[in-house]
Amino acid sequence: MLALVKKPHIELSIHGEHIDELLAWIKKKYEVTVLADEDRDTYLSVENTEFWKEMEKNRIANILAGARLKAGLTQAQLAEKLGIRQNMVSDYECGRRKYSEAMAKRFGEVLNVREEHLKYRSKPDNSTASE
Repeated sequence: MLALVKKPHIELSIHGEHIDELLAWIKKKYEVTVLADEDRDTYLSVENTEFWKEMEKNRIANILAGARLKAGLTQAQLAEKLGIRQNMVSDYECGRRKYSEAMAKRFGEVLNVREEHLKYRSKPDNSTASE
C-alpha cells in the first residue's frame, strides 16, 4: 500500500500484517490519502488527490508572486495595473482564490510571463521551456 500524509509531508509504503490497524492509527492524527492498495489492485492517480490539487494551487500562487516580485511591483501596484483590489492579488498569491484563464492572460501581459505558466492544470507539465 502506498499512502500519503499531507502535513507533515510523508509518503509511506506499507507491507505486511496489520496494515489497516496501522493506517487507522496514523489517520487519528494526520490526513492520509491512500494512493495505491496493492491487495485490491486499485490505484488512484496522484493528480486526483486533494494533496495534488493543493500543490497545484500553491504552484500557481508561487509563480504569480515570483513574477510580481521580478517585475518590481507591489501587490497594490499590480492590482492598479489590472484594475482589481490589492486584497484580490493577495488572495491569488496565497492560493485562496483561483483566477480564470482570462485573468491568467491579463497577469501574463502585465508581468511579462507566458500565460501558460499561470494557468491551472490537472496534470504536471514536464516542459523545460523558459520564459
